[in-house]
Amino acid sequence: MGLTSNKVLVLAVLSAVLLFVGTVWWWPRLGRRGWRPVSGRVGILLATQVAVFASVALAANQAFGFYASWADLLGQESGQGVVVDHGGPGSGGPLQVLNTQQVSVPGGRRPGIAGQIQKIEIVGRTTHIASPAYVYLPPEYFQPRYRTRTFPATVVLTGYPGTAEALIRGLHYPQTAHRLARNGEAQPMILVMMRPTVAPPRDTECVDVPGGPQTESFFAKDLPDAVGHHYRVGRKPGSWGIVGDSTGGYCALKLAVHHPDVYAAGAGLSPYYKAPLDPTTGDLFHGNKQLRNEADLMWYLKNRPAPNTSLLVSSSRHGEANYKATLDFVDLVKSKQPTRISSIILDGGGHNFNTWRREIPATLQWLSGRLTDR
Repeated sequence: MGLTSNKVLVLAVLSAVLLFVGTVWWWPRLGRRGWRPVSGRVGILLATQVAVFASVALAANQAFGFYASWADLLGQESGQGVVVDHGGPGSGGPLQVLNTQQVSVPGGRRPGIAGQIQKIEIVGRTTHIASPAYVYLPPEYFQPRYRTRTFPATVVLTGYPGTAEALIRGLHYPQTAHRLARNGEAQPMILVMMRPTVAPPRDTECVDVPGGPQTESFFAKDLPDAVGHHYRVGRKPGSWGIVGDSTGGYCALKLAVHHPDVYAAGAGLSPYYKAPLDPTTGDLFHGNKQLRNEADLMWYLKNRPAPNTSLLVSSSRHGEANYKATLDFVDLVKSKQPTRISSIILDGGGHNFNTWRREIPATLQWLSGRLTDR
């Protein structure tokens, strides 16, 4: 049974309940003195606490999508990483569709009504990075009257470590995009949903690491090229946007600022504005001061020409640690034409899925108004 299986969660909850009942039932018998009763009390209390903790942890993982499998939890995930594509005879293209699934909306079995989610594998032609992703195709993509139409595309990034599945099941990006387009509140868009962690378990912060994964180049060049050659995506500047939460939010802003010729708009939900250095990232810059400075968005906007792109940031007055930094970032960007800045500031909200679900509809509408389908 998988880590995110409902059966595992039910089994953990059932174990916790049975152990609690057993503790109440057996406690009188274990109330005597002696090493055996004492050991029994310690054992049954410890087992109950472990079962309760496991139940809460499994429920939180299902809600927030921290880990996708037991191997991911134990740091043994090896299905992704940096690979070399030699492009020899018979090799697959830069994008391969692995399977398809329904969108959880009415009429989900019919792509022309609900759209479709495709699981894909992307191999970067220049960076040799391989990463899975999910692509949401709107209903119009399958309708005959739109067969020659191209669509704007938005890259959607998780936080770290995050799972791409959480963007579908936890944050409901496809369902929200479908509802907004159906109600005429946003144009139909293709969503490319994935982790920014393309060389797990390392958190590369979307940096071109010297001698390591060229993550920024993957998102700035290889990903748009692969998706653009496989799907009907607008090819002109202005057709691509990018959004993410937490680490994904930082990456989205940085890619829009560094590559305005690719991403016409970038939205960061609860982002930070400077790449951290910690045990999950390792040494991202290898002593390269310029690379470190350019990964600091405040420094970049103060010392480099202002990019012609649109940015959106979000925070909360109460509950978010980035509130002051977000206000400082907004104030800085307002003086840096032609860069444009918008914000979503909630009265209260934490660094969690519930907060981001409240911000995603407005964010997708904002992106829709800044992207073109040509």
